[in-house]
Amino acid sequence: MSRYGDQLSDEEIVKKIRQGNETKLFSLLFNRYYTKVLDKCYSLTHNRDLAEELTGDILSKAYEKLGSYRGKSSFSSWLYSVTYNHCIDYLREKKKLHYPEWNSSNELPEIIDDTYEDESEEISYDILMDLLNRLHTEEKALIMMRYFDEMPLQQIAEALRVTESAAKMRLKRAKARLLFLHKSGR
Repeated sequence: MSRYGDQLSDEEIVKKIRQGNETKLFSLLFNRYYTKVLDKCYSLTHNRDLAEELTGDILSKAYEKLGSYRGKSSFSSWLYSVTYNHCIDYLREKKKLHYPEWNSSNELPEIIDDTYEDESEEISYDILMDLLNRLHTEEKALIMMRYFDEMPLQQIAEALRVTESAAKMRLKRAKARLLFLHKSGR
């Protein structure tokens, strides 16, 4: 089955699980995505044990919610959406990280402009990760969803349970804050 399963796409595996109740096939998806989901959880929580616990919860939740996967996006995008949503919900509840309150107490200076004067300047990965770690968890997740995972704005909005226009505004603020941190050297 392993050799057979390796030849199947994620979407084909999901279809077979749903049609024939071949639940053993989910182990293929689990093995394909465990490390990726774990890395995303760790990047948001900075705690390996917690990231492992959340990863187990997320993959269990994904299995239970396979019926809600409609195939409008790739399975990986859907799973990453579930991942970000679960981690953010956890952090909101346990760490009291409510974005609107945090944003109002961490307003950007009015002079910040979200255009970058020297767009050819590249930022190293380490510097980018350091800057991302200074953002609120939701802002970091927004940047990661949009630019690392290339998720469409509608899917980001669904993951964060906000309107598309709210997601767009939060993404704009996150980019502006990232730019501000970079320019100011903070």
